[in-house]
Amino acid sequence: MTRFPLPLLLILATSGCVAPIPPVEVTRFHTGQASYQGPVVIRAVEGINAESLEFRTYAMAVTKEMAGVGLIDSQSATSPWVAEVGFTRGTLSERVKSPVSIGIGGGTSSGGVGIGVGTTIPVGSGSMRETVITKLSVRLLSRLDGKPVWEGRAETQAPASAPASQPGLAAAKLAKALFMGFPGKSGETVTVR
Repeated sequence: MTRFPLPLLLILATSGCVAPIPPVEVTRFHTGQASYQGPVVIRAVEGINAESLEFRTYAMAVTKEMAGVGLIDSQSATSPWVAEVGFTRGTLSERVKSPVSIGIGGGTSSGGVGIGVGTTIPVGSGSMRETVITKLSVRLLSRLDGKPVWEGRAETQAPASAPASQPGLAAAKLAKALFMGFPGKSGETVTVR
């Protein structure tokens, strides 16, 4: 009997289980400044608990992507930038009609003239489908005057039962899409797959 190392077995077991990641809608605005690089302090937008595990999940995803474009996380009071990170998660529920229905019809004919009546009756009440909508926003502020120089918003939707609806996967996907081609074309909404 052939034995495989455990890491190889895990890779083989999960390779057929890759879930499709839904597209992300991204909109960005900026002042057209030549460079947005350097140390940056990351903080939560007002109303979000910066100590929560969920915020830290989104902040870590943003930190990773910002580092790739030259914005390095720093807690220095002299850093030129402040990045405000915000997120929302909500659920949209909608009723899905039952795929089964019964058709009832009738007709009559007399002297070449026909009349027909028909109706369809759904069987069962259908089911509820839940979709998780996740949004991520980042505003890059100048520390000198507190004014925004770049901001972006990203949104994705996934069925509640899909792995892509989980905060960790959603945060990574949204942050990656948000900083792809940074700083992006101001005012344009793009779909990132």
